[in-house]
Amino acid sequence: MKKLLLLLSIFLFLQCKKEKKEITQIKTKHTDFNAPPKWAKDVVWYEVAVERFRNGDPTNDPTADDIKGSYPGFIPKGWKVTPWTQDWYKEDEYFDDIKNYKNFYGGTVEKFVDKVQLRRYGGDLQGVLDKINYLESLGVTAIYFRPLNDGPSLHKYDARNWRHIDRNFGPNPKKDKETMSKEIPDDPSTWQFTEADKLFVKVIDELHKKGIKVILDYSWNHTGKTFWAWQDILKNQEKSKYKDWYWIDHFDDPKTPENEFKYHGWTGVHELPEIKETQKQDLSKKVTVFNGNVFSQAAKDHIFAITKKWLDPNGDGDPSDGVDGYRLDVAAEMPLEFWKEYRKHVRSINPDAYLLGEIWWEEWPDKLLNPSSFLQGDIFDAVMNYRWFRSSRHFFNASPDKIPVTTFIDSIQKFNNQLNSETNLAMMNYTSGFDTPRLLTSLFNKNKYKYKCKVHEDPAYKINKPDLATIQTLKLLLTHQYTYIGAPHIYAGDEMGMWGADDPSCRKPLLWPDLDFEDETTHPLHLKRPRDQVKLNTDVFNFYQKVIRIRKENPVLISGNIEFINTADNDILMYQRYSNNENILVVFNTGFEDKEIELPKLKNLQFKNIINNIPIHHQSEKKKVIIPGRESIILK
Repeated sequence: MKKLLLLLSIFLFLQCKKEKKEITQIKTKHTDFNAPPKWAKDVVWYEVAVERFRNGDPTNDPTADDIKGSYPGFIPKGWKVTPWTQDWYKEDEYFDDIKNYKNFYGGTVEKFVDKVQLRRYGGDLQGVLDKINYLESLGVTAIYFRPLNDGPSLHKYDARNWRHIDRNFGPNPKKDKETMSKEIPDDPSTWQFTEADKLFVKVIDELHKKGIKVILDYSWNHTGKTFWAWQDILKNQEKSKYKDWYWIDHFDDPKTPENEFKYHGWTGVHELPEIKETQKQDLSKKVTVFNGNVFSQAAKDHIFAITKKWLDPNGDGDPSDGVDGYRLDVAAEMPLEFWKEYRKHVRSINPDAYLLGEIWWEEWPDKLLNPSSFLQGDIFDAVMNYRWFRSSRHFFNASPDKIPVTTFIDSIQKFNNQLNSETNLAMMNYTSGFDTPRLLTSLFNKNKYKYKCKVHEDPAYKINKPDLATIQTLKLLLTHQYTYIGAPHIYAGDEMGMWGADDPSCRKPLLWPDLDFEDETTHPLHLKRPRDQVKLNTDVFNFYQKVIRIRKENPVLISGNIEFINTADNDILMYQRYSNNENILVVFNTGFEDKEIELPKLKNLQFKNIINNIPIHHQSEKKKVIIPGRESIILK
């Protein structure tokens, strides 16, 4: 008996040692719950909208049946996929038939910006695989995919379902449609991996092999009209078991000839029925942070099941084969308690996952929402830093007017002081994207940020190729972006020198050098415009490569502190990034005249310009530099 007890004691001692060792390993491996993952500050983000990225497999191109249910709510006769290289503003042949239909709202579709919503170009995941080496050569280290979930629109926020990758992004749309039809949508045990799902897992794997992180975009705020639960509601009305998933005002009364069915669409958009929360947010005046949760537990369980699927696709408990986080759409329009639960769920599956919130407008077009409520460590790791870009564009581009350098510094310091240092370093410093004008076009025009930047809103808005002065401003802004705190972001195509007005003209197909594009000669308002050659701008591309390389080669630009240095000149912006072992001084001349500047004496600063050939002049103990107008230097 004593021998048995001794053996049992030894076994229990060894087990305790084993468990203690395992606990220690987990603690050192995992990110603290309240902190962003350490990798988030290191990356250079690249935003991909697959439909417009690259058509790698023409056999999976969308058909008219695939886009049913998306805006405008009809398919014109003769509809077909638009040639990738077509002049953007040239009307497709089937546009002539659009006048014979009414849209979702009972009106006619007349403006180019509405007609073009019908276009599809056939971009797919094979196209992403084909260009991974390109992404690596550019230097990006994290991909933010706009929604990939199955949906009829080009943007995919109008999901048919959340659980699968869009059928036309994979190699066999017909087979995927059959696979989906055999599943019970709200029963994860019946879900299978479609061919598109499998290809996305391969994309994740190939990007991970290159050291490139992947996050995926979802909008849990709304679905599309073709979403399976919404279709059940349309069929069964008040008898549907999903009736509590959505904000529904009135169900149809079958005893009357009228259709009394009324519901909330996201900000009034008919084709995006909104998921119901325990508290309704009134968006009629402004967006406000609000408490509450998703109303239906079944809907929330479904959201959590989708989230888990892509964090750990093979379900083995090891998330290395899954996405590295999520970008959450219209995040301020969902309640705080839901997001707190969501973070716990995500971090329970992958403690190193990154959660990025889209926190944008409080009141358009003048007031951006303060995101600090979402950045206390219990919801998001970072947000898309629209506030940084609006201030930076205002200063470097004098848009809509010129502001003093002190005003600019005060604005971005105010943002930073609201957050802790780890969060500031993990912010996605966002310049342009799927919902804004292209960066070059935004700088080419001097209007207020995100205001009247579609040509039908302002016929004077410049839609043609930006000039050399705009490219010089771009270089100033990029130098700031890649030497400032936070992770830089690129909207796919900006590095190619692409231009385009606000949505939808920011969504042109990418300018791959192996394709011959038609010149842009058409104006949507039938006005005169220059003839512009459409091709990749190597000067712009090379500059992106340069600033990305400088950031990677100098860790102080990633993790270092920042100090702004006072100057008496409103054209001169100067700051240093510093750590215990390294200092870098960055100086901008935003004016149009040459400026001689005396450089400050900073500890451990050796003056070597690492971005261009502007020389440093030594006069006894003083060091001076003459910076030409609209130029900058990075001194190491």
